[in-house]
Amino acid sequence: MALRELQPSVQRLVLRDTRPIATAAGKCWRRYASGDAAAAAPKEVSEDFQDLESKTSLFTAFSPDDKVKAYDPIKRTQGRRRELPPSRYQYRSPRYYRGPLHPHQPPPKSDPSSREFIPGPFSYTRLEQTYQSTIAPDLMTMTYVHKPPGTVTIPKADRLRTWDDSSPYHKGRPKRGPRGPGDTLRLIEQDINWRNIPKIEEVTVHTFVKGALEDSSHLHVAGMLLQAVTGVRPTVHKAKHSEGRWGLRKGNPVSLTCNMRGEQAYDFVDKCINLVFPRIKDWPGTTGDSGGNISWGFSREGAILFPEVEINYDMYPPKLIPGFHVTVKTTATSDRHARLLLSALGVPFTGKLVD
Repeated sequence: MALRELQPSVQRLVLRDTRPIATAAGKCWRRYASGDAAAAAPKEVSEDFQDLESKTSLFTAFSPDDKVKAYDPIKRTQGRRRELPPSRYQYRSPRYYRGPLHPHQPPPKSDPSSREFIPGPFSYTRLEQTYQSTIAPDLMTMTYVHKPPGTVTIPKADRLRTWDDSSPYHKGRPKRGPRGPGDTLRLIEQDINWRNIPKIEEVTVHTFVKGALEDSSHLHVAGMLLQAVTGVRPTVHKAKHSEGRWGLRKGNPVSLTCNMRGEQAYDFVDKCINLVFPRIKDWPGTTGDSGGNISWGFSREGAILFPEVEINYDMYPPKLIPGFHVTVKTTATSDRHARLLLSALGVPFTGKLVD
């Protein structure tokens, strides 16, 4: 009755809108219902979905205690006819590293099954905590280079001169060496992103003991001083060649080196920044190698300022105390990025950057 009261044009619109709905519903029922009867369609649809549903552990009829009691690994092991291969199920890390081609390779140090595995770190040192919480995000923010999506990267030319194909003798030749002094190319400064934020990788302390050429006591005092300052047993280096002008003979121990990584490296840099640098009147400055490594030196007067030496100053003969060089190796690829890192940590720099 309601449709009769409407105008003919409105009736056609209403019927046109309702016709596709009925057609779509009929197609859906024909798709999911079986061909027996239309009345049984909802029941058969539910049965089909029950077949498709997989049985989960929520509907299993057993108690967890029964499952735990039924598991007996000893009985399972005794029931095997032969033992499992020891190389697969009874793995033991090899004691010695026998080369990259040996079939038994030791796992990395980060693997708990490694003999050299050290758990941790459970806490950071004071300087490293400052780096992780403040300095690293600040470096990322200051040096961030935004490249919008779709930016075309212009390919750069080869850094080494290449052989052209003008002669058959050029085929298979390696690239020519760089022009100028040196046999290695300078590192290219990489943009800082979240993957390669500069950080301290290693600290090396080195001293050349000139007095050890005549008296070995200079070398012993220098070794005690470096071990007290760094906490690492120094490595002794011997002369490889004889030099008559300097009185150097081949095989004589002449220098000492200490390498520090991780927590020891951050502790040593923190000690230099907060305890030694503020007490030095004439700071000679630092030098870089254009590859991200910064070096500075301490004279005999600077070595005495370390707390480990100052508290036991009577143990070291004053005339035998040596100076030493400190090289901070960072993951940066340029002196500019390395200076950004160390200046944020508190290392003083003087003069302009010449990179």
